[in-house]
Amino acid sequence: MFEDLKAIVSKVDADYADIRYEIKKEINIVFNGKELTNVTSNSTDGYVLRVLKNGGLSSVAFTKKEDADDAIRSATQNALLVSKNIKKPVKFADAEVVKDTFKPELDEDPRDISIEEKIDLTRKYNNIPLKHKEIVTTNIRYNELIREKYFVGTEGSEIREDLITNGIGGRISSGDNNIFQNVGFGFGGSNGFNTVREHNKELEKKTDIVIKLLKAKPITGGTYNVILNPELAGVFTHEAFGHFSEADLIEDNPTMRAKMKIGEKLGNDVVNIIDDPTMPGQLGFYKYDDEGIRVRPTQLMKGGILVGRLHSRRTAAEFEEPLSGHCVAEDYRFAPIIRMGNIFIEPGKNTFDGLISELEEGLYILDAKGGETSGENFTFGAQYGYLVKKGKSIEMLRDINISGNLYRTLENISAVGNDLELFKFGGGCGKGQVNIRSCHGAPHILINNVIIGGQ
Repeated sequence: MFEDLKAIVSKVDADYADIRYEIKKEINIVFNGKELTNVTSNSTDGYVLRVLKNGGLSSVAFTKKEDADDAIRSATQNALLVSKNIKKPVKFADAEVVKDTFKPELDEDPRDISIEEKIDLTRKYNNIPLKHKEIVTTNIRYNELIREKYFVGTEGSEIREDLITNGIGGRISSGDNNIFQNVGFGFGGSNGFNTVREHNKELEKKTDIVIKLLKAKPITGGTYNVILNPELAGVFTHEAFGHFSEADLIEDNPTMRAKMKIGEKLGNDVVNIIDDPTMPGQLGFYKYDDEGIRVRPTQLMKGGILVGRLHSRRTAAEFEEPLSGHCVAEDYRFAPIIRMGNIFIEPGKNTFDGLISELEEGLYILDAKGGETSGENFTFGAQYGYLVKKGKSIEMLRDINISGNLYRTLENISAVGNDLELFKFGGGCGKGQVNIRSCHGAPHILINNVIIGGQ
């Protein structure tokens, strides 16, 4: 395959060109209630060619090798058109030339597991909540995505890498006397099929929670000191902070670019945030991005100070900052864009019991349930929570929404736990393209003066 790709890019008359060929294999299994409603298995492939010429950058996707010459012609013409209509020519930061093949170590390769076994396992998990009369429906799915990628650039890089992700996730819904509640769950990862085995207790726990929520008290709105659990703290880190660490989202926004200036003090001294896709087995694990750049751990915040951001080759040159290896495509249909890998708040020194004691009175809030951001402001839903008094959880609460400003919230994080957890499966990120491998996490964190919406 490398010889075919090198032959294609050798025909390109440009300052730089690269081509990515990818075989994409996907399996989806879906249960809605007791019914198996979807089983699909697909294998597709294709190419993405990028051309940089005279400061204009263009990309063309195509699916047949015999269309390569047309793709070269279109991409080159488009790059020239772009170069004549932009104020500032595109430049790429210098990059290491790499020749490597990387296939991750797997604990059971999902490609070796029959689709019948995958259906049976998903059905087993689906049946756990359905045994209870309070459960009105379920939506539980198995997803498996395999990307076998080849990359060749005119500077000399030749890279083969496999990305393998599988997981089971979904939603469980309960109902009683016109009150309806639901909770989500997900587990899986990028280190093999064994990551989805033996999760009965997790389904039982989630079922118990969604049933108890029918009797839970709706929260009373107000301003509270709160502890966020790792999933919800991770969503805050990804959605409210992480996207502003992606250089392409702030480069044309003078206000955000000024606020997200390297060296600015944005948060409390206890806040340290990193994006590290080099962690084997985690959902956001990979070795090379889709520009052929070796990914590296990137410290984003240290002691509340902004110290780094995520880049493509183009934005690294624009900002005059180091490459990070965070330019990733959904698949062969897309040119890559800047994406988070494994972004998380680094663990602190506090135990969970210590955080509860320090909270004294307030809320303990768990698990994300939708939300949105608007500039530096955010609103997130939570699946459930507990009222805390005298350092003890005393009452379950539901219908919780959290609102705030990114910078004030970072300043109000007063303590960070020592119990880091990373998100396992089921969410991902939809920035322009879908990226199911986008992973987030955190320890438990204590935040003062949080606005809570409710009754």
